[in-house]
Amino acid sequence: MDTGLLQTVLTFASAALIVTGVGGAGFVILRSAAAGTRRRARLGGDAMIAGRPAMGPPPGAGAVAGVVRGMRRLGDRVAIKDPAQLSALRSRLVQAGFFNREAVTVYLGARAVAMIAAIAATAALIPWALSGAGGMGAVAMAGAFAVAAMLGPDQVIKARRAKREREYRDGFPDLLDLLVASVQAGLSLDAAVSRVTDELVRRYPHLAEHLKFLTLELRAGRSRKEAWGAFAERLGIEEAKSLATMLRQAEEMGTSLGETLAIFSEDMRAKRMLRAEEKAMALPAKLMIPLILFIFPCLLGVLILPAAFRISQTLLNH
Repeated sequence: MDTGLLQTVLTFASAALIVTGVGGAGFVILRSAAAGTRRRARLGGDAMIAGRPAMGPPPGAGAVAGVVRGMRRLGDRVAIKDPAQLSALRSRLVQAGFFNREAVTVYLGARAVAMIAAIAATAALIPWALSGAGGMGAVAMAGAFAVAAMLGPDQVIKARRAKREREYRDGFPDLLDLLVASVQAGLSLDAAVSRVTDELVRRYPHLAEHLKFLTLELRAGRSRKEAWGAFAERLGIEEAKSLATMLRQAEEMGTSLGETLAIFSEDMRAKRMLRAEEKAMALPAKLMIPLILFIFPCLLGVLILPAAFRISQTLLNH
């Protein structure tokens, strides 16, 4: 079974179990299976390890495979027919880090599983609601299950996208600086991208992953304009789109690539500094609520309680 597909299924299934409250035991089992899958992938799967054959599949692998097949079948039945919506959903999943071709089917299957689990949980609450003891509590819990089932998978995708976009924006100035240094040292742009990928793999692993895809596309013969455009589409940030546009214009107009990259790198550095200053300026406003709720009451207690104690002792003595 494809390791990337298995990890995608495990992620979506774990999210579905969490948001619908099915139980922590299932989540622990799935996370353990995912960790075992990643460990086997790092060790080379079924290859020989230290002169001995690799261990067989861990307990529960058959159950996970069954979950994969069930997700696929369910996702195929609820698949989106509109090509535009399907393309948009695939683009969102790629930006969230799910590159497998079956990711859309697994995602739709996970949403369906979440809805089924929410319906089952709501049905289990019906006797409690009809008994009169539940009342509005049962209705509120049913509504919470429904909202979690409808919005939970989308929130997982949004959270992964936001986390990766922060990494992309933080690493883009460093990427450009390394590209400028490599190009000015005499490397071609394609060779510079390959060299920079090796340098960024530890600091920005997800950004380096997209650069590897870019390098493979360029080696496969795809035009530089199309490859960089697809790279910007996968990242989904404005900096990458601006870089792709700049490289296309530099290639069409015949301008110096090193000077163009140097100017663009300075702009990216300035933008990152502006974002840092914006966050710093917003910090006092964000600290206002914690100060009012937690710090000020403690200060007032430290300042007022001794005086109140002395006044009470004085009144008692008199």
